Amino acid sequence: MSNYIWGGMKVRLRPVSPTDGEKFHFNDQDSENARLCDELHFPRSEEGTMSWAEHQSKNSSHGDNVFLAMETLDGTLIGSISTNSCNHRCGTFNYGVSIFREHWRKGYASDAIKTLLRYYFEELGYVKVNAHVYAFNEGSIALHEHLGFIQEGRIRNMIFTKGRHYDEYIYGLTNKEFEEIDKKKI
Repeated sequence: MSNYIWGGMKVRLRPVSPTDGEKFHFNDQDSENARLCDELHFPRSEEGTMSWAEHQSKNSSHGDNVFLAMETLDGTLIGSISTNSCNHRCGTFNYGVSIFREHWRKGYASDAIKTLLRYYFEELGYVKVNAHVYAFNEGSIALHEHLGFIQEGRIRNMIFTKGRHYDEYIYGLTNKEFEEIDKKKI
C-alpha cells in the first residue's frame, strides 16, 4: 500500500483536472458503461465536457461529498469514484465508481474502493457505507460481494433502461467489517 493516503496498490485518487475532459468525453460515448453506472443522458458536446472538467477541477468536494478522478500509478486516467449522501451525524455515506471500459477487470475498482473506504472510516470517522447496484450489473454485484459488502435490500422496478424496469440492490459495509476484510488484503 502506498504511503500516500489517496494511493492504493494499483491506483491513485485525485481531483479532476481540466485536461481530463477529453477522456471523460470519450467515456461518455460508451452507452453500456453509462447504463451500468447511472443512466443514459442526452449527448453532451466536447466543449460541454471540457467545461464540466474545468468546473469539477475547481469544486472537488461539497462537505464530504466528493468526485475524484482515478488514475493508475503511472498516471493513466481510468475512471472516477464519488461519494454522496454523506451524513456525518449518522456516520453513513454512499459511493459510486466508474471504470473506463478498456480498464475493466484489472482490480482497479476494488483498489479505489478500499482506498476511499480507508479514508472515510479511518480519517473522517464514518461507520457505514452503502452502494446502490442495478440488478443487471453482474460485474458490480460480484465486486461488492467479493469486497465483503452485504446485500441489505432490494428496491423493485427502480431503474428503467433498454425498454424495461430492473431492481436496484442496496449493499452495505460497516467500518468493523471493513477492518477485518482489509487485514486479509483481498
